[in-house]
Amino acid sequence: MIKHDEEGAFGLILNRPMQNTVSELWKMVSEEEIDCQQPIFMGGPVSGPLVALHRLKAAAEAEVLPGIFFAAHKDELQKLVKQKSKPFRFFTGYAGWAGGQLEEELSAGGWMTSKANKKQIFAAVENLWEDVTRTIGESILNKAIKPKHVPEDPSLN
Repeated sequence: MIKHDEEGAFGLILNRPMQNTVSELWKMVSEEEIDCQQPIFMGGPVSGPLVALHRLKAAAEAEVLPGIFFAAHKDELQKLVKQKSKPFRFFTGYAGWAGGQLEEELSAGGWMTSKANKKQIFAAVENLWEDVTRTIGESILNKAIKPKHVPEDPSLN
């Protein structure tokens, strides 16, 4: 979730890489060639501008978590593609809700939530869904039975 207030909510899907690379898309956006083979991610079902989550403070338009920044302006995105020391992910599209809509969906039980984790934002996407759902499941289990230790694989218990 990038922003959530009384006006609405705006977020990005983290685990949907597309076929296009940053290099391919950047050439279309700026006619400048760069060498970056990481994929562009589908940020959500709503069409929107190219945006990024990143760790480069100099290109920050907003801080979404301590040390994790958001950018959407071309000048800030250009700073990201020209550097190689800080991780970043580009997204096209987003997930959005009108004011009060997400709260209604949450209260109806339409979503299971977990606190954002810096490591997950730039992690390999193959196991991201499993990692997040495991975290949510462990949280529910811990509240229900208050165990001293839950093994990673309960079948080995």
